[in-house]
Amino acid sequence: MKVKKIPMRSCCVTREKLPKQELVRVVRTPEGNIVVDVTGKTNGRGAYLKRDLAVFEKAEKTKALDKHLETEVPSSTYEELKNLIK
Repeated sequence: MKVKKIPMRSCCVTREKLPKQELVRVVRTPEGNIVVDVTGKTNGRGAYLKRDLAVFEKAEKTKALDKHLETEVPSSTYEELKNLIK
């Protein structure tokens, strides 16, 4: 029987390689909006974050998402990420 391949992605803050299901994707859409992508299929430039409150806070502090998405990420997006964990 064939073993199914598990897609791996890296967290843009911790640089850990983790299965895609353990990460949250944040996307800059072609229109320039920043959205949290729960489906993993939204069009645009994406960045992955580990599902951990400390990682979200570090991303906000270091502006890691701003660098990866090449635009300024609003604080409302970070609040949405934090509410996703709770």
